[in-house]
Amino acid sequence: MSDRTTSKPKRKPKVNRDTEPGWRYHRLFAVKAAQEAGRVLAIFEKEHPEDDRPRVAIEAIQAWGDGVRTLGMVEVRRLALDAHAAAREAKTDAARFAARAAGQAVAVWHVPTHAMAVPMYVCKARHALTPKMKGKRTSVD
Repeated sequence: MSDRTTSKPKRKPKVNRDTEPGWRYHRLFAVKAAQEAGRVLAIFEKEHPEDDRPRVAIEAIQAWGDGVRTLGMVEVRRLALDAHAAAREAKTDAARFAARAAGQAVAVWHVPTHAMAVPMYVCKARHALTPKMKGKRTSVD
């Protein structure tokens, strides 16, 4: 028999998002993502006035970005998943994309690059509101 002992893998130290390198940019990304997602929030709320999950997600990341609230991974995960669940329940593409923007915005706390998805969903939400122009040319010759 071998004398190997099993050891537990070492855990990474907890990240303090207020002192990690680049934290100012991280908070800036959070604020910008919250502002951008907030621009299409009314689209979702018009369809689902009783559902505040996307709004709660946007308000949470905005407050964290402003430095007036602390967040943790468990809470951020719940907020993001709740916003995405609201998106799945939306009846229209525009409302769905607006809720997805909120879910991506709050996920910026976990990974700052989630901020890059927010403008995409905002554009998709706005585009989904425009009337379709089947068979019509949209460019000028």
